[in-house]
Amino acid sequence: MTMIETTATEYRDLPVSLLFESDTNPRRHFDEVFLKELAESIRAHGVLSPLLVRPKGERFEIVFGAQRHRAAQMADAATVPVGIREMNDAQVLEAQLVENLQRRDVHPLEEAEGFAALLKLDEPKYSIEQIAAKCGKTPAYILSRLKLTELAPAVTEAFARDEIGLGHALLLAKLQPEQQEEALSDCYQESYGNGSKPKRILLPVRHLQQWIEQNIFLELTSAPFSKEDTELVQEAGSCVECPKRTGHNVLLFTDLGAGHPDSCSDPKCFQAKLDAHVKLTIAAKPKLVQISTAYGQPKNGSAAIPRNKYVEVRQDKPQRKDQRDWPEYKTCKYTTEAIVTDGTEKGETKRVCANPECPVHHPKRQQQHTRSDAAFKAEQEKRRREEALAQATGLRVLKAIGDAVPVRLMKRDLAFAVQRLASMLDERLLVVLIRQHGISKPKEGEAPAKLLAAFFAKSEESKLGRILIEIVILLFMHNQTEAGRILRDAAQVYKVDVDAVAAKVRQEFAAKDKSKTGNNQGRKATAKPQSKEPRKSVAA
Repeated sequence: MTMIETTATEYRDLPVSLLFESDTNPRRHFDEVFLKELAESIRAHGVLSPLLVRPKGERFEIVFGAQRHRAAQMADAATVPVGIREMNDAQVLEAQLVENLQRRDVHPLEEAEGFAALLKLDEPKYSIEQIAAKCGKTPAYILSRLKLTELAPAVTEAFARDEIGLGHALLLAKLQPEQQEEALSDCYQESYGNGSKPKRILLPVRHLQQWIEQNIFLELTSAPFSKEDTELVQEAGSCVECPKRTGHNVLLFTDLGAGHPDSCSDPKCFQAKLDAHVKLTIAAKPKLVQISTAYGQPKNGSAAIPRNKYVEVRQDKPQRKDQRDWPEYKTCKYTTEAIVTDGTEKGETKRVCANPECPVHHPKRQQQHTRSDAAFKAEQEKRRREEALAQATGLRVLKAIGDAVPVRLMKRDLAFAVQRLASMLDERLLVVLIRQHGISKPKEGEAPAKLLAAFFAKSEESKLGRILIEIVILLFMHNQTEAGRILRDAAQVYKVDVDAVAAKVRQEFAAKDKSKTGNNQGRKATAKPQSKEPRKSVAA
């Protein structure tokens, strides 16, 4: 074969047989329909735009123009026009990337592989910022594309088959491989209709973003372990400069970091640090009581005391006079320090009383010496009634306010506000919200927050608007003094008559009490005549 001499900027027609495709070409997939159409055009008009090639021994490597080369082969063209240029590997990669970025049909996965190949070059050495400048893109764009090369195989396959969109893939790529497949399943929803087989529907990107923020991200600001400690989990190192922390890796978490400015995106690592923190704390204080804040009984072999077997001694001061007598605001000789080893507040230390014989925190277990059982029960019943009346009134007012909320905001804005405000509610108030909207109760071990997140994602604008107002009110309900004020303020805005609602609730309670009293008297009335009825004489 005769070797063809070349110059750096020479243009000429070359035999198709002398050309071969580049191994570094980002394009890996070719549309057969498009190639056939292009081949027909080449038969009629020839190749109008020259291919760029570089000499490689006796042949020429195609820098870009692989589609035209394939179409020319299909059209049985003998020669094609080319531009011949001396180029090193780095220049070839640059040219291929810039050329393909200008074409819309290049798959983002192919684009990502091109960026990765450029980043791996030994000479010259590229940074993300330099690649961005070469391609006319932002560093955040380059980094997000590079993360696509780290997708789990199942996610890569789904993306390549266009079963998920680019927005879904970019979000999934920010997660650890073990979370990606779990999150992938949440990209879809099963739709049933007309008794046919369920149809899988791809949900919007915002749904996946909400799911990630609710189920994957963990706030570091409230974490009980030291974020600076490099020895807590040696292989993980410090959280300060960890690329999986949203507050550090700003380029990667631009879209997710707004609502979670300092969060961990690796639950497995977060859990490992929690476990290590608990282990070290217990080792330093062997007498530390272990407690659980989770619902249900602790796992077999666990040393944690379940939540119904201890009383947490609150550190804040009571807001009302009657709260001063509540057990949780009192200390006793059994009060001790405890660490949460299971539940939502794992790793945190609290002050508790876990002695079942304590007369202060477990009064129901003690004999009442200073007053009769009847008086004690009456006082307890009165307290329960007052609390039930106040709660029922508050919830009824909350419902009336919710009914009056207009539909104005877009679903995107409402969902954004609802998700973030709900994360500020404690577990007790989340359960209140679940009951308020008739959502099925959480199963044992299931977090109320996760149940609500799924409910929010499926709710329409009108429902989200109502929930938004309700959450704002619930956020104040931990403070009894503020609870009444915020309810009345909201009621005034939405024109809800609080006094009328309260009066109706009192009537309902009074009717229940009357019905209960009537039933008790009826049972007594039917019992007494039977004991006093005179015996009939034998003669009669």
